[in-house]
Amino acid sequence: MKPFVREYHNDQKLQNDVQKLADNGITKEHIYLMSHDEDRTERLANNTDANTVGTQEMSLAEVVGNIFNEKGDELRNKLQDLGFSESEADTYEEDLDEGKVLLMVTESKDIEKII
Repeated sequence: MKPFVREYHNDQKLQNDVQKLADNGITKEHIYLMSHDEDRTERLANNTDANTVGTQEMSLAEVVGNIFNEKGDELRNKLQDLGFSESEADTYEEDLDEGKVLLMVTESKDIEKII
């Protein structure tokens, strides 16, 4: 099952939505953030008690390969690890290129009704 995904330009709106998820019982283990700016991603994850998509979601070969990949390739690989097709990962990576932050929720609840 693919994660629920929503794109954000506004960090405050993102933080508010992550809080709504937490208030509705969605735990940190199911909430991921991703952006092109690693500092921004880490800051938002720390402020919202969310996760970033890191090495625990990737195979060793991908971790080693990503050391040599461009940032876009690395993000596309991470998206595919979460269950997105190559074309979906390309589309989301283009959104990240535009400065958006992705909120991904792996919980099976109806997230659309929460945020």
